[in-house]
Amino acid sequence: MSKLLLLLLGGAKFGKLLTTGGTMLISLVVYGWMFGWKYAAGFIALLFVHEMGHYIAARQRGLPVGAPTFIPFVGAWIEMKQMPHNAETEAYVGLGGPLVGTLGALACYFIARDGGHEMRWLLAVAYAGFFLNLFNMIPVSPLDGGRITAVLSPRIWLLGVPVLIGVFMMRPSPILLLVALLAAPQVMKAWKYRADDPAHGSYYQSSLEDKLTYGTAYLGLLAFLAVMTHDVHEMLGMGSSSFF
Repeated sequence: MSKLLLLLLGGAKFGKLLTTGGTMLISLVVYGWMFGWKYAAGFIALLFVHEMGHYIAARQRGLPVGAPTFIPFVGAWIEMKQMPHNAETEAYVGLGGPLVGTLGALACYFIARDGGHEMRWLLAVAYAGFFLNLFNMIPVSPLDGGRITAVLSPRIWLLGVPVLIGVFMMRPSPILLLVALLAAPQVMKAWKYRADDPAHGSYYQSSLEDKLTYGTAYLGLLAFLAVMTHDVHEMLGMGSSSFF
């Protein structure tokens, strides 16, 4: 009986690895066909790094999570098998992705910066990494920026709405419509949020130290990503780009 259980558990773990590897392979084929294999491999690697940032942060807080799943032109995500117990934990897990993802993009940037024309593809990967992490910092849930700023107040999500609309006006995309659809219930929640409501207070209650820590980290990372996205865009000499 014990051998059967071990076999089933091993099969379950293999299935998770197969799901991650299989969806990565599908994404590699799709992106490779459109943008070239080098770029596709680098881009998927940065998506993986971003998701592993969330994975590591969640595990550090004792939250069970699944391996990443990839869908072309949508991105990747990890399965949260247990939701955070409070907004501070949610902010910690939310910050892990863009923080580690930015480090991955920065590594690509430093390698490609002095590599000349042959490394231009890697510079484009770095740009995509900076841009997507910057996009994820828009302060509206379910984006990472919304999860980070929730520790300050869910009402900050209302500031993310015009930003999301502005991005859509500049570069219309069905993915942005999907994000807006997922964000709509959270925006309504932010609109109705009351700090003195017992249903909200316990989850979103956090110390001043936590608010200052995550607020500073959010603004610092946001500013850094904005600068790097602009500078790498200028280095590439792009007139226009779209990675949605």
